[in-house]
Amino acid sequence: MERLSMQELLRWKNSRHRKPLILKGVRQVGKTWLLKEFARRYYENIAYFNFDEHPEYKQFFENTKDVERILQNLMMASGQTIKPNKPEATLIIFDEIQECPNALNTLKYFCENTPEYHVACAGSLLGIALSKPASFPVGKVAFLEIGPMTFTEFLMANGDGNLAAYLNSIDSIEAIPDAFFNPLYEKLKMYFVTGGMPESVRSWTEDRDVELMQHVLSNILGAYERDFAKHPDPKDFPKISLIWKSIPSQLARENKKFIYKVVKEGARAREYEDALQWLCDAGLTYKIYRSSAPGLPISAYDDLSAFKLYMVDVGLLRRLSLLAPSAFGEGNRLFVEFKGALSENYVLQALRNQFEAMPRYWAMDNPRYEVDFLIQRENDILPVEVKSESNVESKSLKKFKEKYGDKVKLRVRFSLNNLRLDDDLLNIPLFLADYADKLIGMALQQLEN
Repeated sequence: MERLSMQELLRWKNSRHRKPLILKGVRQVGKTWLLKEFARRYYENIAYFNFDEHPEYKQFFENTKDVERILQNLMMASGQTIKPNKPEATLIIFDEIQECPNALNTLKYFCENTPEYHVACAGSLLGIALSKPASFPVGKVAFLEIGPMTFTEFLMANGDGNLAAYLNSIDSIEAIPDAFFNPLYEKLKMYFVTGGMPESVRSWTEDRDVELMQHVLSNILGAYERDFAKHPDPKDFPKISLIWKSIPSQLARENKKFIYKVVKEGARAREYEDALQWLCDAGLTYKIYRSSAPGLPISAYDDLSAFKLYMVDVGLLRRLSLLAPSAFGEGNRLFVEFKGALSENYVLQALRNQFEAMPRYWAMDNPRYEVDFLIQRENDILPVEVKSESNVESKSLKKFKEKYGDKVKLRVRFSLNNLRLDDDLLNIPLFLADYADKLIGMALQQLEN
């Protein structure tokens, strides 16, 4: 399988200012595979140390910060080789680094004293946050976060490199020919079923085994739920589980604002805030705040009392929702089920990969208007709607434009319709969500001309 993050790793390898790298991401998102594959392609040698499989390695970091001595001990204990006269030939991988806080701390000395070594680490977002090394090497490490596979990566894994190449080649706002539009629409339904977790994608793309894919997604959900027990306060464990299981119900409503009583009758925010924050810190959920106005920076206009909660992966949301893969063959059902929640979750995943600030949403009460997402692109705040049905009338986008006028340079709608620009309304087919930033740039340039 091909991951686009490989190019980021290559830039890190070739950088004159390279620091030890920490690859972050939720469990089972493919961090270890990516680092090993990167080493296989671009290095002569790999030295791999897993602190979970080999807890005995931890002792080498306890009594010394001398990098050469630590590496000597690791090589003798593991039988692996790191050539001191040719350090750039080896990628040193510390896996499950959250299990060894002293190793995290030692990255500072790799950076300061032995920058010639290429060191990359993998760890869960949550684990790194919880490990609390005595002195985190602030400013001495680089970070790269990887998420689930994107739709483009799914296409490449599925043997549809021609479709992925076509998406990448689009350089103007004009209708996608049916020869590409129709298969892309069908492949997107597949992606809604598998999601982007690498093992789930592989079970479909290599074996075409729906039962295996379902089993894989169930196992991943089960592993996450076992992780809930790692919360430092045991009384929060059942609360985390209740919030997690309530997400499909939260998103199945017309108004997707998170409501605590959907979690449990009589539940109050103050009782569940810590549990909810744990899920967000672990990277398993995305909290999208309501915004009061399209101002800069986008975070300055957050209404902290109102938010929507989405999941890290659309396939996991489908599995947790118990929506059977057979919906794949039922027209638009995957797109419209749960009031379009799968489509919204998918679009959010794509937007989050492309824009630095987490998207927000905008809503007005009496009468009710809601714009699914607001994105900050450079110094512009743009409203985004996700439409999963054939009716794409955008009343909320229209209202948003009426209310904020010239502040709104462009309105964006994701739907099952073709690519086009109508005045200041850009319609992007759902399968082009990975290219939103590029398409928005082209549309803004077209409007300026």
